[in-house]
Amino acid sequence: MAKLVSWFNSPKQAYSRFIIWCLLVISVCVYGASLWQSGAKIQSNILAMLPTLSEAPLTQKALDKVEFRLADQVYIGLAVENKQQAISAATQFIEQLQQSPDVFTDIQSGESKQMQALSQYYFDKRFMLLTDEQQKQLSDDEASNQWRQLLQAAQQQLYSSFGYASSALLTQDPLMLFPNNIMALAPSKRLTSEQDILLGQSGNKTVAIIIAKGVKSAFNPDGQQQQIARLNDAFSELTLQYPDIEVIKAGTLFHAQAATQTAKFEVSTIGSLSLLGVMLLVWLGFRSIMPLSLAMLTLSCGFLFATVATLAIFGELHLLTLVFGTSLIGVAIDYSFHFYCEKLRLKISSATDVIQQILPAMTLALLTSAIAFIAIGFTPFPGMQQVAIFCAAGLIGAYLTLVFAYPLLANHNLPTSPYLLVWSEKYLLWLTKLTHNVTAQQSTNKPLKMALLALATVAFLTVGFSKLTSNDDIRNLQQSPANIITEENKLRQVLSGGTDNQFILVSAATEQSLLTELTLAAKVLSTAVNAKEISSFVSLSRYLPSKQIQQDNYLAYQQLYHQHLDEIIDTLGLDESIKPDLLNSLAQSKNDFITPDAVLDIAGKDLAGLWLSPDVGADTGTDIGAGAQSTQFGSIILLGGINDLAALNLRVTQSKLSMQVVDKVGEISALMAKFKQLTLQLLVLVCVIAIGIFSFKFGVKLAVRIVMIPASSILLTLACLGLVGSPLSLFHALALILVLGIGIDYSLFFASVKSNSTASASGVMMAVLMSACSTLLAFGLLALSQTNAIHYFGLTLLFGIGFTFLLAPLISMHVEKTTREVAHNGK
Repeated sequence: MAKLVSWFNSPKQAYSRFIIWCLLVISVCVYGASLWQSGAKIQSNILAMLPTLSEAPLTQKALDKVEFRLADQVYIGLAVENKQQAISAATQFIEQLQQSPDVFTDIQSGESKQMQALSQYYFDKRFMLLTDEQQKQLSDDEASNQWRQLLQAAQQQLYSSFGYASSALLTQDPLMLFPNNIMALAPSKRLTSEQDILLGQSGNKTVAIIIAKGVKSAFNPDGQQQQIARLNDAFSELTLQYPDIEVIKAGTLFHAQAATQTAKFEVSTIGSLSLLGVMLLVWLGFRSIMPLSLAMLTLSCGFLFATVATLAIFGELHLLTLVFGTSLIGVAIDYSFHFYCEKLRLKISSATDVIQQILPAMTLALLTSAIAFIAIGFTPFPGMQQVAIFCAAGLIGAYLTLVFAYPLLANHNLPTSPYLLVWSEKYLLWLTKLTHNVTAQQSTNKPLKMALLALATVAFLTVGFSKLTSNDDIRNLQQSPANIITEENKLRQVLSGGTDNQFILVSAATEQSLLTELTLAAKVLSTAVNAKEISSFVSLSRYLPSKQIQQDNYLAYQQLYHQHLDEIIDTLGLDESIKPDLLNSLAQSKNDFITPDAVLDIAGKDLAGLWLSPDVGADTGTDIGAGAQSTQFGSIILLGGINDLAALNLRVTQSKLSMQVVDKVGEISALMAKFKQLTLQLLVLVCVIAIGIFSFKFGVKLAVRIVMIPASSILLTLACLGLVGSPLSLFHALALILVLGIGIDYSLFFASVKSNSTASASGVMMAVLMSACSTLLAFGLLALSQTNAIHYFGLTLLFGIGFTFLLAPLISMHVEKTTREVAHNGK
């Protein structure tokens, strides 16, 4: 073993080390290229960063259905003052999109063909259909004669110029009850359909609504570009013919496009500015092109290892991982800084000798930083797991470059008077004097100075913590530009609120039980609409009455026809010859029930997607695939315009029905809050463990001080977050892990300084100064990100690393003071 170490540290082995490094880099490049050829990709889907929740089989199936229904859906509103122009523009727009079947599919608007087919089906089952009001009027006792209100309404329709009475309808439905049943199916009374175009109103403008589904995912970069390009071409053609037309857009595509543009801009801008800042820092520190070149080589190797490791483990690299990963510049470059600062201090040209001096500290720094990054990977967020692997692998790549490439490439002399070394010495001298003036034993004002310093610190922490709030809403992960949100809200108003991410799931053991539960659930939600907890809901209860309701409706029809059909025919002036046909139709329809399979087969994918059947083989033990299988029937009720989710949850719970509010956003937010608390507890645990480990090398007193530096920085950072109004989230807590890891590195470097070596302390100070500056450059720029998660992460590290840098030199002063006391006592 000793011979191996001796060989490794021999300057003669520099070429061998370099060859090993080259082979390693080439191997990683080849492996990365093969991964890319095998399907590894860049991912921009923000949902890919979210954790996978463990749900009941039926709930998971409902979530999948809703996500598939809403995913890649594009909603376009064309608003003009003239209704006919709106219809013409929408028709033209649909034709234009249909010319690109490889870009958009399921292009629709009014869906009149499906509604016509559905209307014909329901007409054949008309004796099973009554509205709630019609059922009430026909079911009241004979003395009330409420059924005559239906007769009067039929007379009005018969003689109205705008009525829907026709000879064909009158001969089969003399009271014209069927049209009201069809109109009751419409989820919104504000929307109409003309010439196969869905129409709504926005102020004095008519809005034609077109819905299309992207063939490729909205988060697929190629699909995203194709869809945006095709839409822009269609919009341009429309504005040429209709100059006054207003285009209103909504859908995942436009949020994804904004996220992609923002991420790409921030990757290029933050990465470039960080890199330029680091290059300037290296030049100021060493006044030589070679350190700058090797720093770039170190970073390049780090990013290569980071990218390939992430692709190998996850099969994809998220754009937000790259944004977070730009912070790697500020950490990986530390190895180059410490190497050259030690080389400058020792004034030797042998890179192998320098590496031999700093390797123990660098190895410890690698371990603490890697552990800090890997700790982030224990969160349930795939995106943060990617960040952890990316940064940890990047540090390993930089470390290997230092160990294997520097012995050959870094054998050169440096200028003898670097500016940063002089500044570091001056800063240490100033800090030493300041500390000495406050803590000097002979100072008569020492108790007062210490009391004032403690009081100011406590006051700062108290005010900061009193203003610190908490916000774990997952929607803070990313916010779209205001213009996209404004357009979407405007179109939602036209659509009477549209649908939200939360929905109601109703379940039952049998098909008929589910239909009964849906009817009761609709009554509960109608009450919620009246209470303004929600604006609207879409339920299959409108389309699928239970068999019991259908039987009640049939009996009401039967009683009406057997007792009053002659009077109805006479009052409306109809031919008496229709009576036998009406009674015969009634008799033949006795057991001709409306069935879910028939309705959903006609209605199309939108309605069919709200129905959940048990999985085939789920109750028989048949192997139908991996994962738990649902044995229940279920139905999704879409909610629109949720105003008070808490009140709705309470109402649903109190209903005692087999229904639940499915709120994936809320569940993930609750999970974020839970892991935030665990992360903060982990910080305390790590501090305790670190003190125990460092006590073996430095003693308990110094070990406590080493850990107290980053711990104090964390407390000061939390106070600053409160003062600037940044609500505490999981991303703040994750950043605090890095503050602790990097802060311990800084403290360890100063704790390892020989007490009698001012030059050594100055060299460490210069290395820590450059390290902190590079880290602050990277993370400080992340704080400017428009994505809240990245902003929170960067802002926390900006404060944390700043405070750590200011406090870390106190460790070397403590070491020096302790050494003097020991020497004095020894005398």
